Amino acid sequence: MKKMITYKLQNFIKGWFVGGFEPTLFNTTDVEVAVQKFKKGYKEVSHYHKIATEITVIVSGKARMNELIISEGEIVIIEPGTCTDFETLEDTTTVVVKLPGVLNDKYLEENK
Repeated sequence: MKKMITYKLQNFIKGWFVGGFEPTLFNTTDVEVAVQKFKKGYKEVSHYHKIATEITVIVSGKARMNELIISEGEIVIIEPGTCTDFETLEDTTTVVVKLPGVLNDKYLEENK
């Protein structure tokens, strides 16, 4: 008989629960997946990926990526080589999918 197992998102690093890292629920380098919760005012410096495409879904809240305001239900696809920052304008929950799941593929814009 098959079974279901439950886990707590809080037990994963920065909400990342699928990918080629530990801890993970499914170890793969094909994709990385995270659910992330941010308080209003959270800021991440501008960065880019050389290999991976990143897809960000705003599940709730509102954020700014570069000058683009994205709100609940909106999805942004960031292609490799595209720089973006991230700032939450409200408490915000995101789902992020990065493919392929390339470790150490995050570069600060200032180093481009």
